[in-house]
Amino acid sequence: MKGRYKAALALLLLIILLPLALLMTLGWWVPKLAGIWLPEGTRIALERAPELSLRALRIPDMRYIVADCELAHVKQGELTHPSRWRLTIAELTINSACLSKLPQTEPSVVAPRTLAQWQSMLPYSWVNIDHLILSPWQQWQGSLALDLSAQKQAIRYQGKALSLAAQLRGQALVVDEFALRVQADQPPITLSGQFVMPLVPDGLPVEGHTRATLQVPAIPSPVDIDLEWRDGQGQLLALARESGDALVDLPWQLTAQQLTISDGRWNWPWQAFPLSGRLGVNVKNWQQGLDKAVISGRMNVITTGNAGKGNAVLNFGPGKLSPESSDMPMQLTGEAKHDDLIFYAVLPAHLSGRLDDPQLALMPGALLRSRGRVIDSLNLDEIRWPLAGVKVSQRGIDGRLQAILRAHESQMGDFILHLDGKAQDFLPDNGLWQWRYWGDGSFTPMQARWDVAGTGEWRDERIILKTLSTGFNQLRYGAMQMNTPRLVLDKPVIWQRDRLHPRFTGALTLNAGQTTFSGGSVLPPSLLNFSVEGSDPTLFQFKGDLHAQAIGPVRVNGRWDGERLRGQAWWPEQSLTVFQPLLPPDWKIDLRDGTLYAQVAFSAAAGQGFTAGGHGVVNAGSAWLPDNKINGVDFVLPFRYGEGSWQLGTHGPVSLRIAEIENQFTAKNVTAHLQGRWPWSEDDPLLFSDVSVDILGGKITLLQLRMPQHDAALLRVQNISAGELISAINPKQFTMSGPVSGALPLWLNNEKWLIKDGWLTNPGPLTLRIDKDTADAIVNDNMAAGAAINWLRYIEISRSWTTINVDNLGLLTLQATISGLSRVEGKSNAINLNYHHQENVFTLWRSLRFGDNLQSWLEKNATLPDKQGK
Repeated sequence: MKGRYKAALALLLLIILLPLALLMTLGWWVPKLAGIWLPEGTRIALERAPELSLRALRIPDMRYIVADCELAHVKQGELTHPSRWRLTIAELTINSACLSKLPQTEPSVVAPRTLAQWQSMLPYSWVNIDHLILSPWQQWQGSLALDLSAQKQAIRYQGKALSLAAQLRGQALVVDEFALRVQADQPPITLSGQFVMPLVPDGLPVEGHTRATLQVPAIPSPVDIDLEWRDGQGQLLALARESGDALVDLPWQLTAQQLTISDGRWNWPWQAFPLSGRLGVNVKNWQQGLDKAVISGRMNVITTGNAGKGNAVLNFGPGKLSPESSDMPMQLTGEAKHDDLIFYAVLPAHLSGRLDDPQLALMPGALLRSRGRVIDSLNLDEIRWPLAGVKVSQRGIDGRLQAILRAHESQMGDFILHLDGKAQDFLPDNGLWQWRYWGDGSFTPMQARWDVAGTGEWRDERIILKTLSTGFNQLRYGAMQMNTPRLVLDKPVIWQRDRLHPRFTGALTLNAGQTTFSGGSVLPPSLLNFSVEGSDPTLFQFKGDLHAQAIGPVRVNGRWDGERLRGQAWWPEQSLTVFQPLLPPDWKIDLRDGTLYAQVAFSAAAGQGFTAGGHGVVNAGSAWLPDNKINGVDFVLPFRYGEGSWQLGTHGPVSLRIAEIENQFTAKNVTAHLQGRWPWSEDDPLLFSDVSVDILGGKITLLQLRMPQHDAALLRVQNISAGELISAINPKQFTMSGPVSGALPLWLNNEKWLIKDGWLTNPGPLTLRIDKDTADAIVNDNMAAGAAINWLRYIEISRSWTTINVDNLGLLTLQATISGLSRVEGKSNAINLNYHHQENVFTLWRSLRFGDNLQSWLEKNATLPDKQGK
C-alpha cells in the first residue's frame, strides 16, 4: 500500500516540480530528480521533448511505466503560474491493472505523517484534468478540478455517470454533492454529508453523518439512507420515503481488527412477495485490504404464504471476496412460502473468481423442491430440480439441468413430466441449452391416457423444437369415441429471436383413428396438417387442411396475435354421399345425390370465448329411406355463434326447400324459413315463418311461429283431398272423397294444450261410402243397428264442422257435426250425425290404419235417420 501512495505522490510532485528541473540542465536533472521519488523498477518515458517558455512548461506526451505496464499516460500537459501554480492536462489515463506490479517496500520504522503534515506539503495550486480515464472502468470517466492549499483542499468531478463536489478543511470533510448513475433509465444515487477525518490518514473517518437517496426499480418510491457513526460504531438505516417503512437497519462496530454487523434487520414489505429477515456479518483484517479480509456471516429470509411462514438461512464464509480470486463457501437451507406454494432448498455452493466476474458453483447434494397449489384446481405433488454441478457466472449457466414434475388436477387427472438437458454458458439468447422431455398422464373427462416426448434446444437467439410426439390412447365422451389421436412434427418449430428479423415457423400433423358415435355412426380416420409462420409465438399465421378419407379437405387459415385467434375455414363443394358413414345403419338412410359447401370465420380470445360465423349450403340433396324418398333438398344455413348461443339467419333466414317427399302420400314444394337466436329469449326470439307444403291435392301452411310463444301459431289446412288421403291410407272399410279445410292453433310451450279450438270443415261436397262387406257384417252382428247402418252405406255430406283439441299428453278430443243425405236403393234421407271421439294421437300416429276403429264406432253409435223423401 505504501508503494502505491509513494507512486501517487511521486506523480504529483514530478508534475509540480517539473518547471524547476527544466530551468537547469534538462537531460541531467530530470532523471536524477525522478530517481529520488520513483519506486524501483518504474520510469518515465517522454515521447516528445517538453516545451519551455517564459510563461509555461508544456508536456505534449508523458508515460509512467511500471515494469512493462503503462500505469499512467499524460497528454497535452501544461504548467503555468499566474497567481499560483496551475496544472492543466487535456487527458490522463490510469491503468489500475499496473498497480499490482508496483514493487513492495518494507514497513517504515518512521512514524507516519499526520493529515496536517500532508496538507502542509501541498503547493498552492490548481489542477484541471479535462478528461480523466480510469481503466477498466471507462464508464466513470469525466473531468477533474482540484483547488489545493495547506488550509483547504477542494475537489470537483463531473462525468455522465458520476459527479462529486467536496472540500476538506483540516479534519472536517464536507461532501456537498455526490451522484452516481448506475442505470441509464433510472435516477442517480445521491449522497451528501459531513465527516471528521482521522489525524493520521490511514483509515476511515472517525466520525460522520451522511444522507443518501436512491431509486430501486422494484420499489415504488425513493429510498432514503441515513448513516451515522462515532468512536468506531454506528448505524445504517434505509427508509421507503412514501410509506416510512424501515427497509434496512444495520448496527455496526469497527475496530482495528474487524468490522461487525450484529443483529441487522431487513424488510421487503410489498405485497407481491413480502420478505423479511436478519443479517449478521463479520469482516476480519479489513484494514489489510479486500484481498486479505476474511468474511463470514449469516442471513435469514422469512416468507409468508397461505400455507404459513417459511424460513431460509444463507450461511457464508469464512472466506474472501477478492478482486482477483474470491474463495467463499456458502449454503442456503430452509423453505420459502408464497401463496399456496412451498419451496424447499438445500443448496451448498462455492463462490470463486474475480469480483467483476464471479462464478457460483453448486456442490453435490444441491436440490430445490416445491409442492403446493398453482391454481384452485391444479395441485403440484412435487417438483424436483437437482442442481449439483451447475455453475452460474456472468456468461450464463453451465451444467446439467433437470426437472421432475408430479401433479394432479381434480377434474382432469394426474400426470408426470421429466426434463433433462445440458447448458453451456447459457443465458436467454446467448449460449446453448439442449433438452429432451417426456411424460404421461390421464385425462379423466374423456377416459384417456396420454403421453408426450420430444427434444429441442435454445442456441443463442434461436429456439428449436426438434421433435414432438404427443397423443391419447382414445378420447371417449358420451357416445363418441376417437381412437389414438396423435400430434407430431412434420418440420421443426423454429423461433428466431433476432430483433431486426424475428421469425417463427413450423409444421405439425394431427392424426386420429376412426371415430364412432352412438347408433353406429362412424367418422373415418382423419388427418389435420397445418403450418405456422410469423415473428414469434405471440404473432403468427397458420394454414392447413383437415380430411377424413373422402370427407373434405376442409381448408383452414388464420392468425394468432397473442390475445386473439382469428381464422377462416372453407369446405369446398363435394358430394353428399361422402357423409354416408356418419349416418347410423339403423336409420336405413341412403344418400343418393346432392352437394355441400360451407365457409366459416372464427375467433377465440380470453374473456370472449369462441365466436364463429358463416354459412353452409346443400344443393339438390337426395336420400332414400325404406318407406319414403326425399328429393331436391336445398338448404341454406347462415349463422353466427358466440357466448354459447346461435344466431340463425344473419343476412337472411335459414332456408329449406324440398322438391318432393314420396311416402304413402307425396308431399311437394316443402318450404320453411327460420331466423333468430338459439337458445331463444324474450329479447331475442326464434321465428319460424313461411312454412308450407303441397300435399293431398291441397296445401298446409304456417305463417309464423315465435318462440317464446305468446300467441298460437295458426296451422292452416287448405283443400286437402279426402279421396287422396283415403287412397294413401287405404282402409278397406270405407271410402271418402271431397275437399277439407281448416285451421289448427298450435301451441308448443302452453302448460296444457298442443292444439286448442282447432276446426275442420268441407268447403265443397264430401261423399262417404261404407264398404258393402263391412256394412253387411255389422247388420249380421247387430240386428238393432242394422236398419241404421243401411242408411249410412252412401252419404253425401253437404256440411261438416269438426272441433279439435289436443292436450300436451297427446289426448285428442274431436267433436264433429255432420249434415247430409243418405241415398240407399233410390231413396234419399237427411242424415245428421253428432260424433265425439277421444284418442291418443301419439298412439294413432304409430298406425294410420284406423278403419277398424270406425267400424267399431258405427256398431255402437248408429241410430235410425230421419226419413225424408227426395
